[in-house]
Amino acid sequence: MFLEPQQLTTEIDIGDGRVALAFEYDGRDFHGWQLQKSGVRSVESDLTAAVSKVANHPVDLVCAGRTDAGVHSSYQIAHFETSSTRSLRSWVMGINTALPGDIAVHWAGNAPGDFHARFSAVYRRYRYVIYNHPVRPGIQRGQVSWTFRPLDAGCMHEAAQALLGEHDFSAFRAAGCQSRSPIRFMEQVTVTRKGEFVVIDIQANAFLHHMVRNIAGALMAVGSGQQPVNWIREILEQRDRKLAGVTAPPHGLYLVDVGYPERYGIPQAECGPGFLRPWYSEGENHPIPPTHIHPKLSVQKP
Repeated sequence: MFLEPQQLTTEIDIGDGRVALAFEYDGRDFHGWQLQKSGVRSVESDLTAAVSKVANHPVDLVCAGRTDAGVHSSYQIAHFETSSTRSLRSWVMGINTALPGDIAVHWAGNAPGDFHARFSAVYRRYRYVIYNHPVRPGIQRGQVSWTFRPLDAGCMHEAAQALLGEHDFSAFRAAGCQSRSPIRFMEQVTVTRKGEFVVIDIQANAFLHHMVRNIAGALMAVGSGQQPVNWIREILEQRDRKLAGVTAPPHGLYLVDVGYPERYGIPQAECGPGFLRPWYSEGENHPIPPTHIHPKLSVQKP
């Protein structure tokens, strides 16, 4: 996803229409993406202010998916309308100059008029990172989840396969979720151990409120031996949130990829977070090829 220094050119003009941005943020000090009441930080408010300053007029940002308080993103997409024209370098460097240190824009580009950061997306991908060690983390506090109970990643992976395909995910849906339907199509879910870290990698056409964190909490119960492997399938079929255990903390969760049809020209993600990338092969850090995406992973409608 990241532009090389030589790609931050002043020779490409962007603007006077719909502009898309790719950016990352550390969610620890934000109350989520969405604009909050005065005095409460949100990613939307900080980024909107910075983009408006460079555009020299107020803008409204639309993102690919709202993240909750404490949740991070190594790859988020947003779009806005502008009458201004700036070079690629001016957009990226100008916005970053106006941003706080926990948000960084890495790419900007014109998008077709029918592009929509949320409704044009065909999948989202998250990684939930668990530090599995008797002693809590110090340096990575707020960047990973933690449990002192030993986790069996193999059992977690086996249990997670029950989630693949199209299901009613009511068992993993927050009580306050406003989605009109609990039906989602799960394209992939893997659980792997990388040293002292256990990583849940999960991709679907879309997610319900708290869905990934609720799945992570349930899988951790399986991995620690508190629940059997077939428990995930049982609670999925019963569709009762009360049976599915605790919601995992937000700070282990990262939005790492959002996929769009090629015609929109949105760059592919190199899935993060950054400290995980060296542990994966090139193929594991890139999206599932479009030919492997199930037909149900279609463009969302408002």
